[in-house]
Amino acid sequence: MLGFLLKYYRKTNHRFFSKDKFFVERIKELTGFTPAHIYLFKLAFHHKSTFNNNGANGHLVNGVYQSNERLEYLGDALLSFVIGEYLFKKYPNADEGFLTKMRSKIVKRKTLNDIAEQMGLDHLMLEFNQTALSQSMLGNALEALIGAIYMEQGFEYTKGFILSNMLRKFVDVEHLEAHDDNYKSQLLEWCQKHTKEIDFRVIEKYKTDKRDRFKIGVFMDGKELACAEDFNKKSAEQIAAGLALKELGVRE
Repeated sequence: MLGFLLKYYRKTNHRFFSKDKFFVERIKELTGFTPAHIYLFKLAFHHKSTFNNNGANGHLVNGVYQSNERLEYLGDALLSFVIGEYLFKKYPNADEGFLTKMRSKIVKRKTLNDIAEQMGLDHLMLEFNQTALSQSMLGNALEALIGAIYMEQGFEYTKGFILSNMLRKFVDVEHLEAHDDNYKSQLLEWCQKHTKEIDFRVIEKYKTDKRDRFKIGVFMDGKELACAEDFNKKSAEQIAAGLALKELGVRE
């Protein structure tokens, strides 16, 4: 009973009297509840790139400045399981390969970035980070938010949030089933079919806004076919592969 009363007091104080009441209201709009542990939800939107050399500008937890990486790790695991279970039930006759491919389409970085942007997480990221935002940071924040929800509300609530507030609202599963936008996989299959040697190389890696940025080149039989840049290495590979497929006339 004492724990319940303490949690109720925290929620009421955060919502009506805290200096963070506008942030709390935004979290309630996103999640459906008023957080009792507001520091978890603040932490979810602190990206590691906002730290200076002393760690300042991160979120202070138990005397240590932290980013959202630990919550992101937790959210990633929860998201993968919930989507996996959803697909297992939705496609009772599908084999492991199909289910794995569908899950990858839903939890891949581009999909999560798009969902996070539609949810308006970019506005919260701007509030807590003193750096230019990249698309990949939005997807990371969404996974961290899932982790924070789990820590406060438990698994069943988090599962409901993923299915109702993310999957059914922002993801067209039938479209993903029919559409393959894994350009790297398509390029590898094309090269295997046409006996071409393909290689993805890091042409350059440099820092911008305190983050690593990757320039990836696609080389076919030793000749550069296309290149692209992004803050995320895998994303840069996908963009470069898409450009390579266009160069080959495989896609428009």
